Amino acid sequence: MSTLDQDLTITNAPKKITTRAELPPRSMFISKWSETLLGYIFLFPSLLLFGVFLFYPLIQTFYLSMHETDPRGRVASFVGLDNFTAIFTSEKFYKSLEVTGLFTILTVPTSIALALLLAALTHNQLKGMRFFQFIFSLPVVLSVGTSSVIWMMLFHPSVGMLNYLLQLVGLEPVAWLTDPRWALLSVSLMTVWMNLGFNYIVLFSGLQGIPDEIYDSAKIDGSGPIRTFVQIILPLLSPTVFFVTIVSIIGAFQSFGQIHILTKGGPVNSTDVLVYNLYQDAFINFRFGTGSAQALVLFTIILIFTFVQFKVFERNVHYQ
Repeated sequence: MSTLDQDLTITNAPKKITTRAELPPRSMFISKWSETLLGYIFLFPSLLLFGVFLFYPLIQTFYLSMHETDPRGRVASFVGLDNFTAIFTSEKFYKSLEVTGLFTILTVPTSIALALLLAALTHNQLKGMRFFQFIFSLPVVLSVGTSSVIWMMLFHPSVGMLNYLLQLVGLEPVAWLTDPRWALLSVSLMTVWMNLGFNYIVLFSGLQGIPDEIYDSAKIDGSGPIRTFVQIILPLLSPTVFFVTIVSIIGAFQSFGQIHILTKGGPVNSTDVLVYNLYQDAFINFRFGTGSAQALVLFTIILIFTFVQFKVFERNVHYQ
C-alpha cells in the first residue's frame, strides 16, 4: 500500500463519538450538575420576580392575618384566628359574598354567551367581517379606569346617553348608579361590555382552529347551521369555553376598579363585593389584619370554585 493510500485510510476512518452514557461516573455527575445549574441561572430572573411580587406578599398576608395592626400597618399584637372569627361572624361579609355571587351570575354567563354568539356570526369569511371583528375586539384594549369613565358618562342621570334613549321611546329616566335596584345591574352591564373583547378573541380563535372539513361534512349530511353548531361545533369548542369560564369567574370575584369608580360599593352596599369590602377594611379603616384575613378567605373561595369546576365540568370537555 502506498503512502497516499495509507493517508486516505487514516483520514476516512470514522471518529468515535463519546456519548454521555460512556462518560466516567465523575464526568457524568459534573455534566448533570452543570446542566441543572444552567437551568436555574435561566430561571433566576423569573423566580426573583415571583418571589418579590407573589411569594413575599403571600407570606406577609399570612403573617398579618394573625396580627392586629395600627393605622400605619405596623404589627401591634398577635391575635391568632380572631380576625377570621370576626369575618365569619360578620353580616357584612355574608352580604358582600351574596353581592359577589349575584355579580358573577349576571356577568359571566352573559359575557360568554354574547361573545360566543358574536364569534359564530363573524366566523364566516364574508366581505366586511374584518371590520366587525375589529369592533367586537376593541374593548380589550381599554383599561378598567377608561371603560368606567366612559360608562359613567353614559349612566349620567341627566345628560347620559342611556336616559336620553329611554326618553326618546317614552320611558322614564333611570337612576342607574344611585338606585339600589339598578346599581349592581348597571355595573354588571359595564363589566359584560368590558370583558366582551377578551372572551370574543379567545372564542373566535377556538372557532378558527376547527377544520373546515367538519362544516363540509355536516352540510353534506344535511345538518342545518344551528344543529351543526350545537351538536358538532360546540363540543369541539368546549375546551375553549371551559378556559374562558374559569378565567371569567376568577375575574368576577376579583372585580374592583369599575365598582370603585362607579359606585364605591353603594348605594346601601348594593355593590359592595368581597374585594371592595376588603379594600375598605384595609385601606379606609386601616384594619390591615382583617383585610389580610379577608384576602386569604377570598383566595380560598376562588381556589375551591376552580377545583370544583375542574372536577365537575371538565368531564364534559372534549379534547381533540
